[in-house]
Amino acid sequence: MTLTDFDTFMKVDIRVGKVVRVEPYPEAIKPAFKLWINFGPDLGERKSSAQITKHYSPEMLIGRQILAVINFAPRQIGKFVSEVLVLGVPGIEGDGIILVEPESEALLGGRVH
Repeated sequence: MTLTDFDTFMKVDIRVGKVVRVEPYPEAIKPAFKLWINFGPDLGERKSSAQITKHYSPEMLIGRQILAVINFAPRQIGKFVSEVLVLGVPGIEGDGIILVEPESEALLGGRVH
């Protein structure tokens, strides 16, 4: 593990967003969804491709608040451009990704401190 300092951490802009639209992404190499996430009036809506199909269905994701890195450069994933990186951790058995999300309702666009 490489140590870092607080200033470097603060360069990574992690914000709260709400999933407003989900579509399957059958063209992806690994099973994934296309997500549209609302980060509030100042940041607007951003897209992401997320490999979270093991633990979630589209219906489970709509309206869910998640955490995402919003200041990475857009990344072309097949024919889809992912604008943010949705954060998650491996499930207890290493089988798929569990989303990182606020414990209770949070301000859309709120920054992680």
